[in-house]
Amino acid sequence: MAFLNFITEGIYNFRWYAGDMSRQKCEIVLRTENKEGTFVVRNSSTKGMFTLSLFTKNPHPQVKHYHIRTNAKMEYYLSEKHIFSNIQDLIYYHKHNSGGLATRLKQPPSSQTRTAPTTAGLSHDKWEIDPSELTLLEELGSGQFGVVRKGKWRGSTDVAVKLMKEGTMSEDDFIDEAKVMTKLQHPNLVQLYGVCSKHRPIFIVTEYMKHGSLLNYLRKCEARLCQKPAVLLDMCIQVCSGMAYLELYNYIHRDLAARNCLVGEGNVVKVADFGLARYVIDDEYTSSGGTKFPIKWAPPEVLGYTRFSSKSDVWAYGVLMWEVFTCGKMPYGRATNAEVVEQVQRGQRLERPRACPREVYVIMRSCWEKHPEDRPSFRSLNQQLEKILEEKD
Repeated sequence: MAFLNFITEGIYNFRWYAGDMSRQKCEIVLRTENKEGTFVVRNSSTKGMFTLSLFTKNPHPQVKHYHIRTNAKMEYYLSEKHIFSNIQDLIYYHKHNSGGLATRLKQPPSSQTRTAPTTAGLSHDKWEIDPSELTLLEELGSGQFGVVRKGKWRGSTDVAVKLMKEGTMSEDDFIDEAKVMTKLQHPNLVQLYGVCSKHRPIFIVTEYMKHGSLLNYLRKCEARLCQKPAVLLDMCIQVCSGMAYLELYNYIHRDLAARNCLVGEGNVVKVADFGLARYVIDDEYTSSGGTKFPIKWAPPEVLGYTRFSSKSDVWAYGVLMWEVFTCGKMPYGRATNAEVVEQVQRGQRLERPRACPREVYVIMRSCWEKHPEDRPSFRSLNQQLEKILEEKD
């Protein structure tokens, strides 16, 4: 690990190093730039390794991904004919010689690849937003906490505004937590801008996602998406990437499902509403005996003892994967909550969706191990799924 840190520090200051940028985000950045030879180096799904991602228009616009390999001497290469002691030298060489690449490396994207999301820091690192700076527009939907409306911040930035229904949450506790949540920043988490807490109802102001909930998007685009398992897998990977970040900070979602993820431009998927379930006052939502409790996404330890952890989120993530590969079907069909509890405790699990590759279903099933300690971490899931996606290219 120390060696990896040394290598990463060596390349960190180069504009072409994109860190943990996801494959999906990388492709969006490079395609948006739309210039021959634009490239980044990013951390690979294989721990300690790196991937070179390169945009070319030959024979048609595409992003090519190359593993940067190492030999026994810890030297770096893309082709064994050209070996280098560090990644900087490898990049320098391929800027002047294509050396087997689709085109020679020319420049990193002009957009910053490792800055905070464009939605971060709206309130200049303050979590309290002045409501006079918000213009409320059309209703986007309503849910557990109240109505969600599209809005404009200072007349120019699109935002989503949750108007929290009074009496639905522990408001003071949530407002304290909001200070922490505004600092959580990842390309696959819906950015919390801040809150308007000086009046009632409280407003929660977040990043606006054009296509709404992942669940509705899957159902609306079923005909197109269910023919593209690689796109569905990429959506799962994006959710997993956001959850791996939350896991790193010991942050538990508690209500991970397709309905609580949002979709933006270019099939970008982000996890929303992380941590909010802790502040719900409704007994039917917080107790596994309640009719509103998301039983079909809950593992045995939550159903039996209400024990939440990152590993209970992993179980829910497996169900979310199933939702994605069925394009928004209801888990367990028309089975009642009581029937689902009985099935889960008996060891029965959801069957493989038709659009789901068998090797992906094996990973999905690993999320549903009876004992939490037997389930993989989100980091491990992310690496396994990215490896499958890269092999499919």
